[in-house]
Amino acid sequence: MSKGKIPILVQNDGWLESQTEQINERIKRYDERLKQINEQHDSLYKYASGHELTGIHYHKNIDQWIVREWAPGAKDILIVGDFNDWQPNEQKHRLSKIGHGVWQVSLPGDTFKHEDKVKLRIHGADDSVRDRIPACITRAIQDPETHDYSGQIWEPETPYKWKHEFDPKSIDAPYIYEAHTGMAGEEPRLHTYREFAENTIPHIAELGYNIIQLMAVQEHPYYGSFGYHVSNFFAACSRYGTPEDLKFLIDTAHSHGIAVLIDIVHSHAVKNIAEGLNYFDGTDHQYFHGGPRGDHPQWDSKCFNYQKAEVQQFLLSNVRYWLEEYRFDGFRFDGITSMLYEHHGTISFDHFDKYFKDGIDKDAILYLQLATALAEEIKPGALLIAEDMSGMPGLCRPIHEGGIGFHYRLAMGIPDFWIKLLKEKRDEEWNLHEIWGTLVNRRHGEANIAYAESHDQALVGDKTLAFWLMDQHMYWHMGKDDDHQAIDRGMALHKIIRLFTLSLGGEGWLNFMGNEFGHPEWLDFPREGNNWSYQYCRRQWSLMENPDLKYQYLSNFDRDLVTVGKDSKLLDAEQAQQIWCNNDDKIIAFERGNLIFVINLHHSESRADYRIPLPIEKQATYEVILDTDQPIYGGHNRVDNSVKHKSEPSYDQQSLHLYIPARTAMVLRKV
Repeated sequence: MSKGKIPILVQNDGWLESQTEQINERIKRYDERLKQINEQHDSLYKYASGHELTGIHYHKNIDQWIVREWAPGAKDILIVGDFNDWQPNEQKHRLSKIGHGVWQVSLPGDTFKHEDKVKLRIHGADDSVRDRIPACITRAIQDPETHDYSGQIWEPETPYKWKHEFDPKSIDAPYIYEAHTGMAGEEPRLHTYREFAENTIPHIAELGYNIIQLMAVQEHPYYGSFGYHVSNFFAACSRYGTPEDLKFLIDTAHSHGIAVLIDIVHSHAVKNIAEGLNYFDGTDHQYFHGGPRGDHPQWDSKCFNYQKAEVQQFLLSNVRYWLEEYRFDGFRFDGITSMLYEHHGTISFDHFDKYFKDGIDKDAILYLQLATALAEEIKPGALLIAEDMSGMPGLCRPIHEGGIGFHYRLAMGIPDFWIKLLKEKRDEEWNLHEIWGTLVNRRHGEANIAYAESHDQALVGDKTLAFWLMDQHMYWHMGKDDDHQAIDRGMALHKIIRLFTLSLGGEGWLNFMGNEFGHPEWLDFPREGNNWSYQYCRRQWSLMENPDLKYQYLSNFDRDLVTVGKDSKLLDAEQAQQIWCNNDDKIIAFERGNLIFVINLHHSESRADYRIPLPIEKQATYEVILDTDQPIYGGHNRVDNSVKHKSEPSYDQQSLHLYIPARTAMVLRKV
């Protein structure tokens, strides 16, 4: 584990030496907790079985329904629903305490039928009497007239039959397509799991992506929360269809060789009392921290108390459930920064103490270590991605080294950098040294998912890269026969930004649905402020499919960019090495994965016979395999890519002499 009590994390980074004690403590706390779990529950896997122990379950061997709930502060609990016309029999339908805050009742096998609505009528510690949805319910639905949510018994006669096996270890490097089922279609309405499987997945496969990161899967009462205010953690969102429909979606993706990740939310929960866990047993501290610490001021939500064994078990069981029941291939853990720190990451991280000593939520760190270990145990090769903006060292290193066990972190600073650049400077003023420094700035040994924009940049109030670049001109001048200067500039820079980001920014790549073709409009969920309209809560695929419009040029480029990356194993390669940078000329060249990238960012000056030094000793011949200026990508075809380029000796090294058009990027490889 360590050498002379110096954890591997410190051995690999001497700057962390002052944090040795804290890192060793993390390892020790994890080892001790895991030992305790193994002694009390036999294994971490068995410990993560809360969803099997609580909830509403039919036991065929005894022809009984067992209703069990953890509600330590409750004074009385009755089960109500369609089966008793919401008027419980005080004797038959009352749950009894069985110890450790758990309540239970056994009911005959004919009590419930498939699709019955149910709730628990809980007399809480605060003397309230409320009808609540069971905490581990696997389906929750909304009444179309009253808009009230209820739990639903889901016991179909014919369970879903999986058709396709999939091993996430088959993914060499992640090319992630971030998607939202409800807005994945073009019509201004909610779209379904089945429609996504049949219409969107073939498009994703054609583009070459090998992972779908599915948003808004866990049930959430407010559609506009993007799925991040979760109410029912074990229930797949019923807006888009049934559990079988979601399984069909995942099975379909697996048939295309595509993994599916769930965007899982364990960082907070919706504060709604009617739908969620807040005041479940009549106290504010059953699942969450009591008092002010239990409220997330920025997100208007509730914060879990990860110190509680029952909360830990609840969330770990949730990890197990999604991997086993729905065969997801891993997780993108949302809001990790908020979990890691008691201040939720609202400070500047300018000293290592702020990662290891000041305001750290040690219980959240321990929970995340257990969660990543559990996921690896259940599904070896499961992909584990952390949404962290603090840059905590060790987040993406193994637990035994002093890390937390994630495989990748999202490179959240990159899209912020591009948007800031587009807001504040003309591209004539962009500094290549600054771009390079920003895109390669990451911790050695901790893999990053690079992206130029995600769903965050597409929301109303902000703009996508395409809209920042071309704005309202996209409405009028995207015809192929329309030679418009703003569109020409915008498309050229859109391609260059994406190539820059993929090649330099990390060990994985992410694209949000529709951004590959420069979707022109923002996202705006149905809400009171827009008269509950779906007008901007959809993706206009017809723009990309229209042969008379330029959107397909950007889609073509995205497809070929991903293909080049995958074929060359670019993201598996070491970090890029800069071989030339002249900010006055606006020319930069770098090498990664045995490919040479050459970019001319100048707005008007093309460079003829421009010398690019090479990191090789002997003469070699190169060919262009990707050129943003090709007509298929909406370019001007200023370079003949059938020409092979021989290196020449120059200043005791080999160099290429290239014609590099303005606002163009090209990728070359040895013949």
